[in-house]
Amino acid sequence: IFRRSFLAPKAQRKNTSKWSFPSISKKSKMKFNSAAALLAVGSLATTYGFTPSSSVSSFTSHRQSLARPSARLPTNIQHTSRSATTLSMSTLKVGIVGATGAVGKEIVGCLEKRDFPVDSLRIFGSERSAGKEVDTKFGKVKVELFSEDAARECDVVFLAVDGDFSLAHAENICAGDDGAVVIDNSSAFRYKEGIPLVVPEINAEATKGKKLIANPNCTTAIGLMAVWPLHKLFGLSKMIMSTYQAASGAGQPGMDELKEGTRAVLSGERDVAENKIFAHPLPFNVIPHIDKFMENGYTKEEMKVTWETRKICGLADDFPVSCTAVRIPTARAHSESIVALFENPVDVAAARKALEEAPGVKLVDDVDNMKYPMPLTATGQYDIEVGRLRENIAFDNALEFFVCGDQLLRGAALNAVIVAEAMVENGALQTKTAA
Repeated sequence: IFRRSFLAPKAQRKNTSKWSFPSISKKSKMKFNSAAALLAVGSLATTYGFTPSSSVSSFTSHRQSLARPSARLPTNIQHTSRSATTLSMSTLKVGIVGATGAVGKEIVGCLEKRDFPVDSLRIFGSERSAGKEVDTKFGKVKVELFSEDAARECDVVFLAVDGDFSLAHAENICAGDDGAVVIDNSSAFRYKEGIPLVVPEINAEATKGKKLIANPNCTTAIGLMAVWPLHKLFGLSKMIMSTYQAASGAGQPGMDELKEGTRAVLSGERDVAENKIFAHPLPFNVIPHIDKFMENGYTKEEMKVTWETRKICGLADDFPVSCTAVRIPTARAHSESIVALFENPVDVAAARKALEEAPGVKLVDDVDNMKYPMPLTATGQYDIEVGRLRENIAFDNALEFFVCGDQLLRGAALNAVIVAEAMVENGALQTKTAA
């Protein structure tokens, strides 16, 4: 419906035609016959949640994407489910702007799966999509033409649109005592003083008395779910992160480019895939470039991890966090290798216990049986996976571990819905009649 904030930045997209990529000789090209090539692409697509039979690839429905529920529901999920039951007499009018996009669809799915106390669901869109119907657990919902006045009639509005849209409308939607609570998935307000940037398992209390909440960058949210319990135990002093981010981080266009490019190379149509969304062809490649480069040599995506870690965890403005962000040719779920340095001596057994007990975290760390976090197993999961936990041998008082998480869920939609649940619990989100 709206231009998405998770597309490549304008400058990056505009310059993609200037990037060159070395051609691959025919001798080195993989040989597949057409049938095998299409079968391979179809298998890859089905595994990662898009349908090869469609001429325009799309994410599977939220029901399919959540087909592998977490083996252990995190504590906060059980707690908030009970709250939803208790609040059944005080249900909420919920609005979603951007519900037909990748994140918006997952927000609808999370509301359904978690029994969020929905009195009515309203979906807002552009003139092009207004009037269409969306099937939900709450019945068929007709897409309404967006207006601030209509959105203000809701108790809570989830924004799954780009930063420009959020900047133009979010504060007007929530203004005044009769405004709605707004939970914004864009980067528009993440660094604005006075607006909470929230991972609810870490700083849900920051939402008290607030009407506008910012959802963090997906990479930050996934990593901090694992880092936070260790910080509480040993006291974080520095962090180094390397990320391996799926194509879906660039939205549906990124997914389409990966799928079509993979098919074209495997079928022999091209030696190297075309690229319009990413800076270079992504199939059979990795790209150490996400978002624009900044004066300090880091990309903006990398600096988001630094800035947001400091704000969410209440750390100093100069707290040392370094990140290298890499785009890889997987469809969904981001991975992160993290080296965390601490003020106090570390103990792997104590760290393991803290991670096992942490809400929203699933410890997958059995190397004897080849069990560790992977995008394949993290996709569709509510919990993030943490494994390969070990004491780092290069630094004193340091742990190293590997994290995978579904960035459309834990890094976006699920985080936003749990924020709303936390606000119901602390009284920041109520029906307007109750307020």
